Amino acid sequence: MRQKSVAVVFAGGKSSRMKRDKALLSFGGYETLSEFQYRKLAAWFDEVYLASKEAKFDFTDNLILDCYDVYSPLSAIVSVFETLPVEEVFILSVDTPLIDESIVKTLQKNLTSDLDAVIAQTPEGLHPLCGFYKRSILPLASEHLQKNEHRLQTLLDRAHTGYVTFESDAAFINLNTPEEYTEAVKLISSV
Repeated sequence: MRQKSVAVVFAGGKSSRMKRDKALLSFGGYETLSEFQYRKLAAWFDEVYLASKEAKFDFTDNLILDCYDVYSPLSAIVSVFETLPVEEVFILSVDTPLIDESIVKTLQKNLTSDLDAVIAQTPEGLHPLCGFYKRSILPLASEHLQKNEHRLQTLLDRAHTGYVTFESDAAFINLNTPEEYTEAVKLISSV
């Protein structure tokens, strides 16, 4: 029997540079960026969840509450595997709305049995919140969380991580500032 494919949108950050919760900004014809990402991934995966510190979404109950005291993607990764009985999950940050299905399929194709994770990489650098993570990374992630070592790069350096290089940074734009958000809204409107 085929295992269900699962994706999680990380939507629990502080959004300090945006000055308001970017997960709740309208985007691409949806009331929120979170719903845009959720609906997009729902077309490609059997199950989609949102990871957040609080229940702030009105379009789905598929929520993974990150109950740790820190705002950290690392704590969200630990929460995902503590909550869901899955062996692997695709993780995407809420603020990277231009990631398309071809990127996801390429990453998935490169997730081999000996890897704990496979992560996107571009000329600009690594994109740890665009990749597949396996349950096998949980002990190491938990150890890093206990030691208060929150940099995902440090975790990925210690784990068995594969990297897939994409030639262009265009799809990996992060919406961290109001200017980046405005630019992405223009880009998605012209598609």
